[in-house]
Amino acid sequence: QVQLVESGGDLVQPGGSLRLSCAASGTIISWYVMGWYRQAPGKQRELVATISNSGSTNYANYADSVKGRFTISRSNAKNTIYLEMNSLSPEDTAVYYCNARGTIANLWGQGTQVTVSS
Repeated sequence: QVQLVESGGDLVQPGGSLRLSCAASGTIISWYVMGWYRQAPGKQRELVATISNSGSTNYANYADSVKGRFTISRSNAKNTIYLEMNSLSPEDTAVYYCNARGTIANLWGQGTQVTVSS
């Protein structure tokens, strides 16, 4: 059974940091473009960041709203991707979803809640 399981969501104060993880099972993340998306209440799901690899080189892409604050990374050995989030603001409050996009498959995790509030 193919699964993406996110973890690391939490309540954090403005200016704080969090690291999200997405562990894949039943598949291999190097086969996919991996990414993080988020959905805030009443809003559409939006891209946060993606990471792909060609050989040993990783290519990361970020939404303008998170550039310079968020970092996406991957560990093929652990079959896991991460999202390091710094300088968090209330506008970052959302459910964060992990995504694996392949030639045919498009996989989603169940989401993890990130709440930024004082």
